[in-house]
Amino acid sequence: MQFKDIIGHKDIKEHLVRTVLENRVSHAQLFLGPEGSGSLALAYAYAQFLNCENKQPTDSCGTCPACRKYSKLIHPDLHMSYPFIAKHKEDTATDYAENWRKAFMNNPYMGLEYWRNQLDADNKQVNINIAEAHGIIKKLSLKAFEAEYKVLIMWLPEYLDTQGNALLKLIEEPPEKTLFILVAENPDKILNTIISRTQLVKIKKLEHMEVVQHLKATQQLTEQEASEIAFIADGNMQVALNQLQTQGNNHFGTLVNWLRFIVSDAGTNMISLVEDDLSKMGRENQKSFLFYAINMMRQIILIKGGLSSLVFLSTKELDFVQKFSAHYNIEQIEATINLLEETHYFVERNANPKILFLDLSLQLTLIYKYKTIPKGTQYI
Repeated sequence: MQFKDIIGHKDIKEHLVRTVLENRVSHAQLFLGPEGSGSLALAYAYAQFLNCENKQPTDSCGTCPACRKYSKLIHPDLHMSYPFIAKHKEDTATDYAENWRKAFMNNPYMGLEYWRNQLDADNKQVNINIAEAHGIIKKLSLKAFEAEYKVLIMWLPEYLDTQGNALLKLIEEPPEKTLFILVAENPDKILNTIISRTQLVKIKKLEHMEVVQHLKATQQLTEQEASEIAFIADGNMQVALNQLQTQGNNHFGTLVNWLRFIVSDAGTNMISLVEDDLSKMGRENQKSFLFYAINMMRQIILIKGGLSSLVFLSTKELDFVQKFSAHYNIEQIEATINLLEETHYFVERNANPKILFLDLSLQLTLIYKYKTIPKGTQYI
C-alpha cells in the first residue's frame, strides 16, 4: 500500500513522510478517523514507507523487496492485530491472517461490519482477547528479521477492553525501533491509559468530490451516479462501496412519497408503503435508504443554517430540500435524524422491519403533523 493509492488526505500524507525523513517517528501513534476514511490504509502506507529500502521524496518506491512484501501483507516485521471471534481462549488474530489479507486487499477502507461478514460472524461478538495481547508482547520482544523497524498495526483497539492493560508497559517502553500504530474510530471506548501513551494523528472523513472522482475513475460511473452515491456515503468509502451493490434503487421517490404521507397523516397510504416497499426491500437496501434519508435531513439543516454552498444535490433533490426546509424547524429535523439513526441501529441487528418502519412512521407523524417531539426531548 502506497500513499498514492489512498484517496485524499494530502496534509496527513505529507506530515507522515516528514516524520520519517526527519527521523521524528513516535514509537506509539493513534490514527483516529471515522469509518471509511482510509485511516487503516494510511497506517499501512506509513509502515511501508518507514521500511522502504529506496524511499522517494513523497512515497515508498513500491518495487524494493520490502515494498513487495508489504504489498502482499507478508513482511515478517509487519504484525497485525484486529477484532476476531475467539472459538478457544488461546486463539489469536494470526488464526485469521488469511481472511484478513484477503479482506484488506479487496477493500482497504473496510468497516467492522464488512470484516465481520468475512468471518461469518452472524450475531457473535468480536474482540481482541488476552491471548492476543500476550502474543503481541511475545512477537515484539524478538529482534527484527530484516527491516529497520518492527511495526504493529492494531485496528479498532476499542475492542481490546481491559486486556489492553497487559500492553501498557510495552507501549510506554517498547524495544528499540518498534512502532505501534493504533487505528481507531471512537476514542471514548479506548482505555485512557493507552491514549495517554500515544501521539494522535487525526484523520478527517473524505471530501465529497474526492469520493466522486474515485468512483468515476474506478467504477466507471457517470458524474451524476457518482455524486448520488457520494452524497449518501458522506465521506465514508465503505458506505459508498455498499451503495454500489444497491445501485438502481429510487430512494428519492420513496422518501418523497413516505414524507408526504407522514406530514399529511395519510395513515392507509403510509401503512401500505411500509408493508409493500420499506419492509420488503432487504436489510442492505433498508440501511441504504435510511442513510439516504439521514443525509437529506442533514442537507436541510445546512440550508436552514445558511450553508447552501456545502450542499451537493441534484436539481430535483435540491428543490425538494429547499421546499421542505421552508416548512419545518431545526428541532423537527434533528428529532427526525435521531429516529432515523436509531432505526438504522435496529435494522443492523435484524429487528422486525415492518414493526420498525411503522413505528418510525408514526413517530414522524407526531413530529410533523402534530408538532410533538418524542419523549425525552422538548415540545416545539
